[in-house]
Amino acid sequence: MDELRSIVMRAGDKWTATGIPRVAMVRSEACSDQVYEPMLHFVLQGSKTLSIGDHVLRFEPETYFVVPVDIPAIGQISSDRPGSPYLALSLTLEPAIIASMLADHGRRSSQQQTPDFVVSTGTPELVDAWLRMMRLIDHPGDVEMLAPMIEREILFRVLQGPQGDMLRQIACADGRLSQVRRAIDWIRARYTEPFRVEPLAAMTGMSVAAFYRHFKAITAMTPIQYQKRLRLLEARRQLLFEPRDAAAIAFSVGYESPSQFSREYARMFGLPPARDIARFKTPVSKPAAIIAPFHESLELA
Repeated sequence: MDELRSIVMRAGDKWTATGIPRVAMVRSEACSDQVYEPMLHFVLQGSKTLSIGDHVLRFEPETYFVVPVDIPAIGQISSDRPGSPYLALSLTLEPAIIASMLADHGRRSSQQQTPDFVVSTGTPELVDAWLRMMRLIDHPGDVEMLAPMIEREILFRVLQGPQGDMLRQIACADGRLSQVRRAIDWIRARYTEPFRVEPLAAMTGMSVAAFYRHFKAITAMTPIQYQKRLRLLEARRQLLFEPRDAAAIAFSVGYESPSQFSREYARMFGLPPARDIARFKTPVSKPAAIIAPFHESLELA
């Protein structure tokens, strides 16, 4: 773990590419309000509290979690002590890779109908695989040959653990998670527009009641709550980094009433827009949209 931390200390104060496909690292986030794409997240130092719908999760060093679909989440990180920043690694999950592993080694049926958001402790074998992966940063000529094998080992270790069932569901092309993912993609592409649930349920091949049930089980939110979080996360980004007033931004993300926007914003972030944004210092540079994929997003300074 000490060697892993020393490697990740090279990261910037944002998610930083490593030169290894699908692997990113971060040092000292200020906060973590963003859309998390399907990924494995491994905390090395510090802690993170993450609110996903009705769930509040806390991650300590040497713990990991799996995100099965694009999830808008509100989070806060903290360091263990001054001069000891938050450090973490991420591996973007590729369903085809997981599916090929299951085909090669025998597909074990899923024991859960829908995934749960849980925090798990990394085993020594998982930590060792991550260390060998991160050592490749200093050996770029070895990445093409070795990184795919180590990636499969990392996924294998997770498949053996308490979150293995979630990985199996991610790889299942005809499962409920895959069906809900189609609706999520539709909402994300049109998050500023009103929608009716019936066409989304039809898109997934489910009844309205079944669609509601599975969507909330997978995202911890209803479809409307999911859209609302997308809107408010993007509104906060615009308030921080664009020279427009709150009413204009409210309309741009799909709200028809600035007063409703202000109420829902305060409910989500704890303060109305102007007072919330006043807490942040003016950042040096403008980040990518908060509704962008996890590995492409920059953290709020």
